[in-house]
Amino acid sequence: MKREPEGRGAEPSPLWGRIACLWAAAFAGLHFYWAVGGDVGLSVSAGPLATERPLWFVVAGLWGGGALCLLGTLLAWLLARSRLRGVPALLARWLGWGVSALLLARGIGIEVLLLTTTLLDTSVSVEQRAWTLALWNPWFIAGGLAFGLATLRSSRHTGAEQPPVSRR
Repeated sequence: MKREPEGRGAEPSPLWGRIACLWAAAFAGLHFYWAVGGDVGLSVSAGPLATERPLWFVVAGLWGGGALCLLGTLLAWLLARSRLRGVPALLARWLGWGVSALLLARGIGIEVLLLTTTLLDTSVSVEQRAWTLALWNPWFIAGGLAFGLATLRSSRHTGAEQPPVSRR
């Protein structure tokens, strides 16, 4: 039994797509801020790389990370659109599930790793560990949930608009 949206012609809310879009845009802005020389929050996120800033880190980690976040913003916007159909809708949903899984795996995996292992004591400072556990990982988990819920909403929306099959 399929659940229909409430009321005739009602569309499911694009709220989760908008939240995922804002999440990705905020992370893009943060990466670009760090790439141009900003340092607030970077030292507790990247550790020694924040002070050394090797070229590969700035180009791939900061500029590249910001560009990937911008692509995530576009994906979330597409997931929030109500008129996406066919192959573009299928591709957006596959990418949405992939981004959701990646963000959740990163957030939960690092959280578990930092809580259960002492092998990182020499490479991760106490301050970096605390900020990662309390701030960064919960935001990755929130982004993963937002992308997952946006993708789920997108899947249900396109499925809800299929013409009904007549039963005889």
